[in-house]
Amino acid sequence: MDAFTPAKLEEAAALFAERHRPGRLVAALVAGSGITLAARGWQRDAEVPYREIFPFQVRELPGHTPTVTIWRDGERGVLVFNGRFHLYQGYSAAEAAAIPRIAGLLGAPVYVATNATGSIDPGVSPGSLVVVRDHINLQGANALLGGWFAWRAPMFPDMTVAYDPPLRAAALRHAVAAGFQVHEGVYAAVLGPSFETPAEIEMLRRIGGTVVGMSTVQEVIAARHMGLRVLVLSLVTNLAAGISGRPLTHEEVMEEGRAARGRLADTLTGLLADLAEGRL
Repeated sequence: MDAFTPAKLEEAAALFAERHRPGRLVAALVAGSGITLAARGWQRDAEVPYREIFPFQVRELPGHTPTVTIWRDGERGVLVFNGRFHLYQGYSAAEAAAIPRIAGLLGAPVYVATNATGSIDPGVSPGSLVVVRDHINLQGANALLGGWFAWRAPMFPDMTVAYDPPLRAAALRHAVAAGFQVHEGVYAAVLGPSFETPAEIEMLRRIGGTVVGMSTVQEVIAARHMGLRVLVLSLVTNLAAGISGRPLTHEEVMEEGRAARGRLADTLTGLLADLAEGRL
């Protein structure tokens, strides 16, 4: 297969814009494992398969739907990406970061990523929402590798405040109103797809992790490189290995995602209203 390059991504974005005309974008959202997102109060306009958008092979994964939904409110639009790309599926770091990059090329100013995570902190229970304030990248990869770091300035982007403080404050407010137990914390990203061992979880706790997952950081790096404001919401689906004493399963992850669907929709509805009305 031919290499995935910035030029190919730019061509894909231009073709998408020509075919679907998503309007003046307010935000792009991406759904994590078992999570379903919708833009309540907006009109559902189209759903486009990833295979018609991205210039690389799209692989199936339980709990993810490989499509993007275009939602409209007059001239304004929201893109909801109904699944993501993971390194453990065999995607490169650049491919794993293709969603925020194409969203940025289409004009989205804000990138909101959701994910399913395991809790490293026993005080952060399943069903909680963690508003991510920082991350630890332990995936052994970076979305800027190769020609991507030179694709646009700055070649060495600052990650000191990767997660937008006003967006985080608004998310905390809306999540509490939606009925979540809410925390702020640090997302520790590992490669997967095996769940972590108890010793690995203890290491992650000692270096400052709050939750652990297998995605998202490549997207955040790419989004910040493009100048997008970033918010990440981690739904805690289980206690990590060695904390609960129970085996971990992907089914548990998807079950918790289904249970939190309404509260997450309420949280994002409030956030989108703030963005659409210029309050953020």
